[in-house]
Amino acid sequence: MTGTMDRRAFMGLGAAAGSLVLGVRWRDLAAEEAAPAEAVAAFGAWLEIAPDDGVTIWFAKSEMGQGTYTGLPMLIAEELDADWARVTIRQADLDARFGSQTTGGSGSIRRGWEPLRRAGAQARAMLVAAAAEAWGVPGGEITVAKGALAHARTGRSGTFGAFAARAAALPVPAEVTLKPRSAFTLIGTSPPRREVPDKVTGRSTFGIDVRRPGMRFAAIAKAPVLGGRALDVDAADALRVPGVLDVRLVQGAVVVLATNTWAAFEGRRRLAVRWDDGPHRALSSDALRRRMTDRVAQAGVIGRNDGDAAAALAGAARVVEARYDLPFLAHVPLEPQNCTAMVQGGRCELWAPTQNPARAAQEAAQALGLATKDVTVHVTFMGGGFGRRLFGDFAADAARAAALAPGTPVQVVWSREDDLAHDFYRPMSHHWLRAAFDASGRARAWFHRFAGPSITAQQFPQNLRNGYDAAAFDGADNVPYAFAAMRVEHADVAVPVPVGWWRSVWASQHAFANECFADECAAALGQDPVAFRLALLGDAPRHRRVVELAAERAGWGSALPPGRARGIAVHESFQSIVCEVAEVSLDDGRPRVHRVTSVVDCGIAVHPDLVRAQTEGAVTDGISAALYGEVTIEGGRPVQRNFHEYQLLRMHEAPRVDVHLVDSGAPPGGVGEPGLPPAAPAVANAVRALTGEPVRALPLRAGRRVARGG
Repeated sequence: MTGTMDRRAFMGLGAAAGSLVLGVRWRDLAAEEAAPAEAVAAFGAWLEIAPDDGVTIWFAKSEMGQGTYTGLPMLIAEELDADWARVTIRQADLDARFGSQTTGGSGSIRRGWEPLRRAGAQARAMLVAAAAEAWGVPGGEITVAKGALAHARTGRSGTFGAFAARAAALPVPAEVTLKPRSAFTLIGTSPPRREVPDKVTGRSTFGIDVRRPGMRFAAIAKAPVLGGRALDVDAADALRVPGVLDVRLVQGAVVVLATNTWAAFEGRRRLAVRWDDGPHRALSSDALRRRMTDRVAQAGVIGRNDGDAAAALAGAARVVEARYDLPFLAHVPLEPQNCTAMVQGGRCELWAPTQNPARAAQEAAQALGLATKDVTVHVTFMGGGFGRRLFGDFAADAARAAALAPGTPVQVVWSREDDLAHDFYRPMSHHWLRAAFDASGRARAWFHRFAGPSITAQQFPQNLRNGYDAAAFDGADNVPYAFAAMRVEHADVAVPVPVGWWRSVWASQHAFANECFADECAAALGQDPVAFRLALLGDAPRHRRVVELAAERAGWGSALPPGRARGIAVHESFQSIVCEVAEVSLDDGRPRVHRVTSVVDCGIAVHPDLVRAQTEGAVTDGISAALYGEVTIEGGRPVQRNFHEYQLLRMHEAPRVDVHLVDSGAPPGGVGEPGLPPAAPAVANAVRALTGEPVRALPLRAGRRVARGG
């Protein structure tokens, strides 16, 4: 993905107390995959150089554990030739000068790769010009390293701070030359993450940690049935709880305002609410699954159509066919949804753990009847996001609660039950795949039609073009295998269940269907799964390399302890390619994952340790979802309410994860999500190797390994 510098948006330079202040915005020419998209996306990064040589870089994205709080500033510091030890990183509030501050789609590093480096290079060029002017020497003779400038011929030297004010008066260079990789001194290294010390010592402020003078706390009772609303409430018992201050019916929900969170929760528990369940009281997952199974029998919107797949299937010597089912999934970040708001004088101020501060402002403004410009958003750290915090419903909750106590900060905290009952779930889906082979076993056609709800149709229907949702095809229309014909279709199924972006979104579903099906094709042809893939990856050298290395590092084909087997899967998402080999056994029919070997080609790794850490986390998330993840709907409401029903992988179940990086030299791809999609099919393919039965549905609890269709 490339970015184009908008020089007019390179903010005006000015000396402030002898400091050089620089800003940059750029236009992103590609649509965002897993986050609310804009036709033109913009992002801002600010740089300040003080007289004492301190360099401050403003971080205008959201840090939720992925490490971009360190990774993004490294891009600027590299081209600036700053002394990394003198760099301070500060979180930016929502500010139009920064452009898009949305964090999602594994896009922060890959979209900032060129624009942020260019910002650092422009600042460096201005400092060099200032020194050249002061010393009366050609700028080309000045060298820069670790925050200092030097001129060897005259022996002169000076620090950034000494030239900050002079540089501020110079014009911004229209053209700069970025460093070649061979000159990098910071990019490609793994300095300690800047946010970690404060996190582990408790000094960091997460959303749930926010405390303001005179603060109040609120809990909100929302309809248990999707689409329902509160009609009236008897609050007498709730108002007897010590600390409960007020109870109000607000926009179909009930707000309990209190002096502390416990009182707010206890007051809510004692409410007697009369609910209108709305039109979806009979909705069930089984009914939705039947709709999707029926829908996949009908033609869908075409996402890829190479050659004549139908003709190849009709005339094939062998056709392999299978259907796969995936459930709704919840996000369940360990820090539940929360936000603090203060409403006063026609304005609203938010303290929010958000991946999308602009949307938080928009939804809070809408809840209060304000203009978005009248909402200030202070972005905090967050205990996980996974796409859930791209939405602004929790900010709207806080705004409504704060409106009941003008001038008083009010914090709304969701319980885990709230979180599971009112999520924007990863869509459920049904996949129908067929593959054609000739008498010699050569691949002739690949057909994939999947049915499921469109996130874009729910969130941004104006972005659909004749029903085509590009994001829904992510991971389905870029299958790397060399079939002579390939056709991929999406059969949209509108559902009243809120759906949203979940770590790797559609890639997590398509990888499961594609890679389990690839194993089924290999089995039908009597071929080894690795050999089958390699034979079809001749035109995809990066995919081929990660498969070869994963098989080698995992010891593919070597002996395993009795009762264990290996499974493999490869997938490309967010411009990175990952292959994983899972080593699995069965314990009374339940899969146990012992080891995962993950090979990652994310292009240039800006901070290799961050890539490894994110891959380890993504693999763990993927296995957790594969073994346990499922939200079911009964009677119009989600059944799972807490971790005893929506189980996560426990520490004693976590496998050893070995991560190996492949340096293809490509520009950086995404990192936070690409490690997840191959995890489930790798585990499922290992289970198939153990049982001889294809795995066609998740989660992989005992009794769920029943072949369907085909």
